[in-house]
Amino acid sequence: MSLDVNLDFRSDTVTLPTEEMLEAIRYAELGDDVFREDPTVNRLEQLAAEKMGKDEALLVTSGTQANLISLMSNSNPGELVILEAESHIYWYEVGGISKIAGLLPWPVKSAFGALDPKNIEAAIHPRDIHFPEPAIICIENTHNRHGGTIITPIQIKAINEVAQQHNLRFYMDGARIFNAAVALKIDVKEIAKHVDNLMFCLSKSLCCPIGSLLVGTSDFIEKARKIRKGLGGGMRQAGIIAAPGIVALEKMIDRLEEDHRNARRLAKGISKIEGIQIDLNRVQTNIVYYDVSDLGLSAEMFVMKLKENGILALPTNEKKVRMVTHRGIGTEHIKKSIGIIENLIDKLN
Repeated sequence: MSLDVNLDFRSDTVTLPTEEMLEAIRYAELGDDVFREDPTVNRLEQLAAEKMGKDEALLVTSGTQANLISLMSNSNPGELVILEAESHIYWYEVGGISKIAGLLPWPVKSAFGALDPKNIEAAIHPRDIHFPEPAIICIENTHNRHGGTIITPIQIKAINEVAQQHNLRFYMDGARIFNAAVALKIDVKEIAKHVDNLMFCLSKSLCCPIGSLLVGTSDFIEKARKIRKGLGGGMRQAGIIAAPGIVALEKMIDRLEEDHRNARRLAKGISKIEGIQIDLNRVQTNIVYYDVSDLGLSAEMFVMKLKENGILALPTNEKKVRMVTHRGIGTEHIKKSIGIIENLIDKLN
């Protein structure tokens, strides 16, 4: 069976740029960004800082690079980073936190992705010659491995109070922060205001082909800029990356609610299928996780069978499958996909 590319649920990173983005790339005004002379990059960075209510911003190539640069900018080698046990930094960034940044990750478990201040307190070792110095508390918003769950401003504020009490830096991996803001129906500044610095991605649901942005104080961004250069991330005519980013921040944020509605439709449809287990309380944005262990086959095998029937998804462990909605997925694709999954499971039974 030939694959319908419209049924690609692997990630919102598979989104393609809009025609307006492609036109913006074509006509972007360019310069050398290492000399800070690319006017399109400068405009994007200014817009990003304003959106988040921070001083300045810095364009980088990816979310992983953004997280690594931020960790290095917020700390010194040998220090300790407190982060959620299922976080993207801990699971999916090739160990750069230790291999490159020279930091010790200290994972703390949570129920829905939001760190409990009491558990953070317990993870902060007393100052002692034997222990690494704690430096940073990291959160992820929305939280991928917990199902796209949202860390609310109230929760962030409570964590910030712990950070301030212990003189720790507070960083947010905000790859999908706009999904959180749209779902909560609040200004994204309300989510960003209680962290020292953060990053967000352009290349997920905002549909850009490449790029993420760091935002924070002027001093933080200046340090991050030099670290970016040392990691080989200095770019020249980077306006071709920045141009679609400007379109994204001006035009693509409000439509995220459509992705959230489709994720809920998908989750509710799947929840009615015998043999699939799903926690609907975790379906808060555009990510859907479900458990297929009752079907008597692994998540990897189930995903292979989905592919044979025209759907692309990702296994995340032996039991769970992830499907992500995005601009390439419409209501008709949700209905079609639910039907395909129902028919597939009927055949398995």
